[in-house]
Amino acid sequence: MEENNQIYDTVIIGSGPAGLTAAIYNIRANLKTVVIAGNIPGGQLTVTTTIENWPGFPNGTGGLKLMMDMQEQVKNLGVEIKYGNVMGINPSQPSVESPLDRGDFQIVLDNGEILKSKAVIIATGASAKWLGLPKEKELIGRGISGCATCDGMFFRDKEVAVIGGGNVACEDAGFLSKICKRVYLIHRRDELRATPIEAKRILENEKIEKVWDSTVEEIVGEGKLEAIKIKNVKSGEEKVLPVDGLFVAIGRTPSTDFAKEILDLKESGYVVVGKNNEYPSMTSKDGIFAAGDCMDDTYRQAIVAAGSGAKAAIDVERWLNNK
Repeated sequence: MEENNQIYDTVIIGSGPAGLTAAIYNIRANLKTVVIAGNIPGGQLTVTTTIENWPGFPNGTGGLKLMMDMQEQVKNLGVEIKYGNVMGINPSQPSVESPLDRGDFQIVLDNGEILKSKAVIIATGASAKWLGLPKEKELIGRGISGCATCDGMFFRDKEVAVIGGGNVACEDAGFLSKICKRVYLIHRRDELRATPIEAKRILENEKIEKVWDSTVEEIVGEGKLEAIKIKNVKSGEEKVLPVDGLFVAIGRTPSTDFAKEILDLKESGYVVVGKNNEYPSMTSKDGIFAAGDCMDDTYRQAIVAAGSGAKAAIDVERWLNNK
């Protein structure tokens, strides 16, 4: 392994809205900062065609453009960006000869490089679980989405389908029912897995047509979504359902595997924060903070992730100063 002899004040893992916002705040606080960008620099927003709910863009903006502009802003401020993935975080051990000449953490990259840092911000995000069908990834942003609150407005007065039966699927279906002409909620079982109050809202909503015991077998469309083929798992009956939009709400996976040996994670894999009231974004390990969708399993919005990145950066600055 190649050890980098520099000692950073902050290593930020992740280059989505949370990570890049944290970098802006930390570098402006005169902290030596590096961002580990991961395999998809810019995160999930880079596959979002148009963003209408980010302030400051009267006509919306492209997700890729927004993240590339944020990355350029970070570079212009003097933040170093490294491309690659983090394999693990190890607490440093002071040497006998020079006990103070070290960072508190060693961050191991997939290319073998080891970075030393006094603090770490984990902002690795979470990715939507997809159906794994042909054409699915190809038509993301062209009728297929993993976020109803992000993309629902593009389907005003149109017919859409939501896949799933948990709280997120029910929340998405309820949200879309206020905008769309008709919402099909497709679930592979004959009852919802959502909380009773959330399920009751959906069952009583006349604009939401429940399609029980069914799975999506095929995505139909060239260049944009036109229909989905669904199959009843009990009868085997198949039918084609014409829809303008398909929202996949079968869960999300936080990118936190590399941290499970050192941090407390929820059963779902999200990072636990908030045990230290003085530093709300601190994890179970002093000096390691978290921001964005890797710790937020509720809001799942880019603007919220950016705000939590700012909070984590401010907590890092305060923590380092007090230390």
